[in-house]
Amino acid sequence: MKSLYSKFVVVTLAIMVGSATLGFLLVNTYYHQQLKEQNDTKNVGIAQQMVAFIEKNSNVPLDESLEVFGSSGYQLFLTNAKGDNNFYGGPFRESSLPISIKKAVLDGEIYHGMRDYPKETFVTGFFSNELKNTVGVPVTYNDERYALFIRPNIKLLFTEVHVLLGGLAAAMLIFSLLAMLIVARKMIQPITVLTEATRKMANERFDGVIAISSKDEIGQLAKSFQIMADRLKENDQVRKDFMSHVSHDFQSPLQNIQGYAQLLADESVTPTDRMHYAEIVELESKRLSALTKQLLYLTSLDNDSYQPTIERVSIKEQIERTMRQNEWRFEDLQLDVRMDMPNLLTQANPDMLMQVWENLITNAVKYNQPRGIIQITGYELDNELHVTIKDSGIGMTVEQSKKAFDRFYRADLSRTREKEGTGLGLAIVSEIVKRHRGFVEIESELGVGTLIHITLPKL
Repeated sequence: MKSLYSKFVVVTLAIMVGSATLGFLLVNTYYHQQLKEQNDTKNVGIAQQMVAFIEKNSNVPLDESLEVFGSSGYQLFLTNAKGDNNFYGGPFRESSLPISIKKAVLDGEIYHGMRDYPKETFVTGFFSNELKNTVGVPVTYNDERYALFIRPNIKLLFTEVHVLLGGLAAAMLIFSLLAMLIVARKMIQPITVLTEATRKMANERFDGVIAISSKDEIGQLAKSFQIMADRLKENDQVRKDFMSHVSHDFQSPLQNIQGYAQLLADESVTPTDRMHYAEIVELESKRLSALTKQLLYLTSLDNDSYQPTIERVSIKEQIERTMRQNEWRFEDLQLDVRMDMPNLLTQANPDMLMQVWENLITNAVKYNQPRGIIQITGYELDNELHVTIKDSGIGMTVEQSKKAFDRFYRADLSRTREKEGTGLGLAIVSEIVKRHRGFVEIESELGVGTLIHITLPKL
């Protein structure tokens, strides 16, 4: 497979050759359409000036005048009715000329050989050193008729020009090729760096720094690529942490179930202990079931193609229903639950939003103190709805509050270890609220309590 560098060189060379060919064809067309006739007319004028000089200075020998004209940069051919032929200023490569043309010029006509020369390429046509590629005019010297044919002596006139033009063309070609190779290498180098970074990324190596500082499109691509690499690194770490947490959270109840199942199989276990072990197996099974459901729910939330049904929802009605479902929990801890909220309406998926209130109120109960307080308030502000759920529970530190919405995060404190939970509740709350174009905030103080603030768009 060709490298991008070699492709760039090949394409550039093809463009140069193609451009040169197209330019040559355009110049060739312009030469035949415009310059050819102009060149013929110009040389006819020069020939007539020569004739005027000869006819005016009849005392100057004709050969001397023609030799001077020849030495000044012209090739000349002189003939008369007798058939005497003479050449001046250099030989013609092809010196044949039909007798009819000679006779026509002797009879007073002008020969436009340059204009009527067969259409060939610009180079061969303009530089063709043939007697047919001339202009012819009649001339009278000492009462004798002659036919004078002339053309510029290209070799004499343009030898130095050829060297200069050839050298210039060669220098331009060499310098353009060198410049193209240098520029191509400089342009391809950042792409090479990106290619190497891509290979590393394919091998799950996200820690490389892409050293590209240009401000052009490639620089912007490199910057975006670096951002993508950093995010992939973060996602990879999240994935590894997620798998670690999932493995740990599944392994613990599974080991408990396995261990107590073995104890249940022991015939020496007393009926009381057997009942206790069975209860533990049941609780661990429920814990696994809840964890599985929440993982599946989070997976559905992570799927961008999942579009839940949206309808009009009363937040007050949903929270009141959640409170009725948790009345037995309130009574167990003798909690003082207060609610102050108008009928707040929003557009949402009812089941998803219900999950938010269930998780938040369950947490407010779970981490509260006996005879504690749960205060639920709601209000409208501009085009937003605000709901706060405040408890007088064990609270969290500032560092713990920052991680509260991370998946599987649970404060590693002795006072929370005995609390049942998966560490996914607040993560689910955060994802659902984001899905509804809202946001969630948390304020907590250790030993004082926690306040959760939910903001949703107004209906």
